[in-house]
Amino acid sequence: MRFDRKRTRAGLAVAAALPLVAGALALGAQSATAEQPSARQLLSGTKPTWATAHADKGAASDSGKVTLRVYLAGKDAKGLAAYARAVSDPNSSQYAHYLTAAQATSRFGATSAQTAAVKAWLTSSGLKVTGANAHYLTVTGEVKAAEKAFGTQLHNYTKSGHTYHAPNANASAPASLDGAVLTVTGLDNAPKRATHDDTLPGPEAAFVNSGPFSTYYGSNTNTKLPSAYGGKAPYTIKGYDGDQLRAAYGAGSYTGKGVTVAITDAYASPNIVGDSAQLAKDTGGQKYRKGQLTQVTPGPDGYNSVADCDASGWYGEESLDVESVHAVAPDANIVYVGAASCGDDDLLDALSTVVDGRLATIVTNSWGDVEADETPDVQAAYDQVFEQGVVEGIGFYFSSGDDGDNVIDGAEDVSTPSDSEWATSVGGTSLAVGKNDKYEWETGWGTERAPLSADGKSWDGFPGPFTSGAGGGASKLVAQPFYQKGVVPDSLALANGGTTKMRVQPDIAAVADPNTGFLVGETMTFPNGKAKYNEYRLGGTSLASPVIAGVQALAEQARGGVPIGFANPLIYDRYGTSAYHDVTDHPLGQGQGIANVRVDFANSTDASDGLITSLRTFGADSSLHATVGYDDVTGVGSPAKGYVQSYKPAKAGKKH
Repeated sequence: MRFDRKRTRAGLAVAAALPLVAGALALGAQSATAEQPSARQLLSGTKPTWATAHADKGAASDSGKVTLRVYLAGKDAKGLAAYARAVSDPNSSQYAHYLTAAQATSRFGATSAQTAAVKAWLTSSGLKVTGANAHYLTVTGEVKAAEKAFGTQLHNYTKSGHTYHAPNANASAPASLDGAVLTVTGLDNAPKRATHDDTLPGPEAAFVNSGPFSTYYGSNTNTKLPSAYGGKAPYTIKGYDGDQLRAAYGAGSYTGKGVTVAITDAYASPNIVGDSAQLAKDTGGQKYRKGQLTQVTPGPDGYNSVADCDASGWYGEESLDVESVHAVAPDANIVYVGAASCGDDDLLDALSTVVDGRLATIVTNSWGDVEADETPDVQAAYDQVFEQGVVEGIGFYFSSGDDGDNVIDGAEDVSTPSDSEWATSVGGTSLAVGKNDKYEWETGWGTERAPLSADGKSWDGFPGPFTSGAGGGASKLVAQPFYQKGVVPDSLALANGGTTKMRVQPDIAAVADPNTGFLVGETMTFPNGKAKYNEYRLGGTSLASPVIAGVQALAEQARGGVPIGFANPLIYDRYGTSAYHDVTDHPLGQGQGIANVRVDFANSTDASDGLITSLRTFGADSSLHATVGYDDVTGVGSPAKGYVQSYKPAKAGKKH
């Protein structure tokens, strides 16, 4: 289920893909326009696109209540962006000259005078400041006070059969504040937030794989089933383990020692420590050290929006993220930061917690939404957090999505906030790891499904409709960043029909297909109401992002512990080299299809209601295609044996 202004789990794919999640684009404060008095500073993107004249139902009640966040721009927003680029660009003399969190705050953060001035402006308008930190002020009050403060009128608008209030023009702030305000969120109330709830629900409903399985790709083929693509298809693997993934992506002797990976999701699984330890034990993985896995949970206000966000469903997300990072980088420390909800404000708080405390140098995030759902004011806040992290040597990795080209109202769309120029977008593949952990091939992740006919003699509708696949494509909002120039084909960068080249996703890729997925261990609730530990195969780009984060931990160790930081300039710098598998949809030859056989319990837990057998075809991702070179399914490709080894110790200011 998708929630406006709230994030959903991005890539948890089992039987079908869950929709990827939402964001907004980074549009900051701009100078006054003809529509704005000269004494005001425009805050772009604060009027949502759905607030149209056609949907306008008139002015909102003056006495209506609002809760807003006023984000602070800091004392040198342009300097922050410039420094973030310089420390990330291997051709820059400032490359890898990272700041501490304290230095970043001192150099770019809001001053006490700026904060005091913003507070005074808000209170003089009739709003009450109810909370504050280094990034924003929280204020409450009546609609008429918000209208006075931000120089706009709130109207009621219809959206998806409901009525919400929103500004009828972009908000603004007094020019006398000299750019101290970055943006404001909450002027629209679509949808209304749920009330606080300090307790979380029990484990999510169980999902059990039925088998039969292959232990590695192609190890088990049933010769009695119908043929496909000129031969008999093997059964799906039970679920790859750490040794198989490490071998596929060239881990070598590196283990992530000395590196910390952070994971942000919503909520926090109460069983993660025991579940992850049990999976490592059962699959021959490395035992967790004491203190190697830690959780950071919300403060005294606790969790909120538990029902709206399907809180227990996020437990599987956390399990997948934690367990796959540990599988790929078994010595890396892992800090899980659980957001109070799946809403933008709370997820931003989780990211800021990582940045403010510099809790890690690598952050993986398996959530997002589509650009069509976003309100651009929010992404300004995301980009600011990313830039602050980048200058500290922190890199942010996001899943690219699980629904291919994300057709929304007849138009193709991409994921956000992975569309940010400061984030690494991770696409997905279908991975074949053969006998003795040998890498065989990968296709772009895109699945077509054909069920076994009633008489068992054919695959109905072969190859069947598209079911799920890695997200990708060109942004409609973010221009092409410097690191994509000369690598991303113009046909992709200009795919939306404009004359300006745009940012294209993804940047890099790893295994995502749930039919070639990872074995996860999680405590789940079974139909009898009892909770117990269960191991099952799971995938989606929610797997690809933490796998790449684990690989980056290996690479960071390989370069002597010097943080990679924002990775995209280096990722594209290695394009076309032996560092990558150049993934295509037809690794066995053009026109040669590949598929496997999957058997599922009809009721998802046992055979009492029968079995469902189907053929899953690889490399068929909606309208997207994995081709030779850069493509919009797998980016520059997946890490090969040479990737980790290419990160040799680097001196600051030197290209390696």
